[in-house]
Amino acid sequence: MSRVDRRMPVPNPLNRRSILMISLLIVLIDQGSKTWVRAHLPFQQDGGVLIPGLLRLHWTVNDGAAFSLFSGATAPLGLLSFLVGIGIVFWISKNRHQPFWQGLALALLLGGTIGNGIDRWSPPLHVVTDFLKLVPFSFPIFNGADVAINLAVACFAIDALTQRHEQPPR
Repeated sequence: MSRVDRRMPVPNPLNRRSILMISLLIVLIDQGSKTWVRAHLPFQQDGGVLIPGLLRLHWTVNDGAAFSLFSGATAPLGLLSFLVGIGIVFWISKNRHQPFWQGLALALLLGGTIGNGIDRWSPPLHVVTDFLKLVPFSFPIFNGADVAINLAVACFAIDALTQRHEQPPR
């Protein structure tokens, strides 16, 4: 009886163009949703149900980072967004292809960083628009760029846990 290999197949690597296109798509979705929220929802009021029992719309702003850390530090956070974006583009440019999960993580991180960076760099307020509110429990209100950044962390973890990093036998 033969032994069955139960390992999941490794997805194909992502090339630079794919990574940058995914990043661009994330920025467009993030900025489009924020523009819609600012045009259609009342500020600091309930904007309605998005997913019953899970997610509501509630437009607010954040002049800090995640969980309102570093509140009031808009300029340094804007600079940090810019530097992280440059660093990711440099990383992507060093290799023609990235392993799938690492490439997806880079795309998500770049798109999310640029999405929130645009908010921080844009006059007149220089604040990040947040509008997604979890209903079942108290959690800071967030946006699409924040979701992308958190998914990037998950993809980096998946990449780190896959067997592609194993050393070949000597």
